[in-house]
Amino acid sequence: MGRKTKTNRPIALLAWGHGCVDVYQGAVAALLPFFVAERHYGYAAASGIVLAASLLSSVIQPLFGALTDRTALPWLLPVSTLAGGLGVALSGVCGDYALTLAAVAVTGIGVAAYHPESARVARLAGRGSHTALSWFSLGGSLGFAAAPLLVTGVIAPGGLHASPLLAIPALAGTGLCAAALRALPGDQDHTARSPRSKAADRDDWRSFTLLSGAIVCRSIVFVGLSAFVPLYARQRTGGGNLAGTAALFLLYLGGAVGTLAGGKLADRFRRVTVVRWSYALTGPAVAGVVLVPGPPLYLFIALTSAGLYVPFSLQVTLGQDYLPHRVGTAGGVTLGLAIGIGGIATPLIGTLADATSLRLALTPLIALPLLGRLLLHPLREPGIPAAAARPEPAIRPMPGGP
Repeated sequence: MGRKTKTNRPIALLAWGHGCVDVYQGAVAALLPFFVAERHYGYAAASGIVLAASLLSSVIQPLFGALTDRTALPWLLPVSTLAGGLGVALSGVCGDYALTLAAVAVTGIGVAAYHPESARVARLAGRGSHTALSWFSLGGSLGFAAAPLLVTGVIAPGGLHASPLLAIPALAGTGLCAAALRALPGDQDHTARSPRSKAADRDDWRSFTLLSGAIVCRSIVFVGLSAFVPLYARQRTGGGNLAGTAALFLLYLGGAVGTLAGGKLADRFRRVTVVRWSYALTGPAVAGVVLVPGPPLYLFIALTSAGLYVPFSLQVTLGQDYLPHRVGTAGGVTLGLAIGIGGIATPLIGTLADATSLRLALTPLIALPLLGRLLLHPLREPGIPAAAARPEPAIRPMPGGP
């Protein structure tokens, strides 16, 4: 009982702190309709803001991961949380486009510094439990979900100049991170790596590369929809700002359900199997988002969100187990580089939308989850020798299934 309490308290604090950080990942996308309305940015210019936040983050996050492989840096958690909030807080008061890009880039740096170390600490605090890490990931999902509500509640009545108020979650998150570090069980070695690292023979770079490729596919879909689904929902439903905010909120909130479901499924089935099925089922859901008009659009947004998030925390632990001696690097890539590449593709979507239509620009997203499923096909569960692995997955598909 005592051990369970000690384990759950730091995970709970880390989860809430994670939510305070990921508010700012979601806030960048939530701010786009207001930049378009107040500053008259086109699709390409608006998507450039997403790129500024994600590109720098995606490039430097693996560097932070490699650094945490060499030495524990727990102080990064509160410091990076403050940096994430500072950038978004300044973005609305920087009237110049270049300064706005610089402000959201600061948010990207804060997010980049936070995730590899927080994933390492959460893995230690949860003692390698999939369910514990899913609770940690849930905090980030809730932060994403809260972002459009927070941004709309602050910016709609006050305009972009009210953006400094968006720093409040960062202040709360700083305190939560500090409390979580103090609550870590005293019997743990804070410099330790993956729970499998002592028994693992080698780092499996081939499997890790294939997994990262699948995460890139997922990222392009998620970031692309995050950037444009508020505007797209307004077009397809004929609604106003509220219709767009509801669509983005649903995209992020569905992730909370998916994240918890992923942890529960991984406790029953192999992680690789759960991840494969998630990608296979996400493709048709994305097709519904792009092709179905009117209110049913929201149903497909929810299904897409759940499908994108079920594998989220599982991909992090898979990456750590494929590279058991480089847990920080694995976290930096799976939470940073592979995900941030989605932001690089977003301006391409925006440029195509400016030249044609937003619907046509979003259509290629339908194929990406299926491409990710193909990349996942050769993977096996870490720790299970290839000769001992059964050809059938733990969740048996129908004939001809993925």
